[in-house]
Amino acid sequence: MTMMAFWAAVAVAAAPVASDRQTIELAMQATAAAWSKGDLDGFLRIYSEDPATSFVTSTGVIRGKAAMRGMYLKAYSFDDPAKRGALSFATLEFRPLGRDKALLISRYTLRYPDAKTATGITSVVFSREKAGWRIVADHSS
Repeated sequence: MTMMAFWAAVAVAAAPVASDRQTIELAMQATAAAWSKGDLDGFLRIYSEDPATSFVTSTGVIRGKAAMRGMYLKAYSFDDPAKRGALSFATLEFRPLGRDKALLISRYTLRYPDAKTATGITSVVFSREKAGWRIVADHSS
């Protein structure tokens, strides 16, 4: 293989990864925007419908979007921006885990109207599904 053919192959192989990263990061921006508008269902749209989809909390593992929805409704008031905050994500690491899986580690930040801020790290595993890239595992702390 010539050097030129090698670099062409590398470029072709890297292109989907860059596109996947961009797609996933845009989905994270969309989910943050939904949260910030008080749209819980829009926020949860990024999660897989698979009942095994997991969210790790300090008290254990929650499975499925319905259970996650209940958890969020208990912890936040989606009608009140002062209690919900505005959400944003900053990517710290993106790593493909094969052709149809990816790990995204990011810093989440919740900014409240009173200038209070809550921040932490989230690691989410995405799976490529018919509906697009969806979170199948989430651990936020």
